[in-house]
Amino acid sequence: MEPRRRLRAGQAITPQEFEELSDEELERLVPKKYREFFPGKDGCADGYFYLHDGTAYSFYRGGLLDE
Repeated sequence: MEPRRRLRAGQAITPQEFEELSDEELERLVPKKYREFFPGKDGCADGYFYLHDGTAYSFYRGGLLDE
């Protein structure tokens, strides 16, 4: 088994890492200003979720989809 790399808020992850991480671990990867909008892993279509203003935060990019 390969050791898991240390992940930080705002860091891009792979789809495989997304599947392996729990809701709590994923929430820690979301920058603090967006955490209140994180709906949990089941609420993330293709690794992203929508914020209050209609923009989307992507775990695969480690940031907003439109940036």
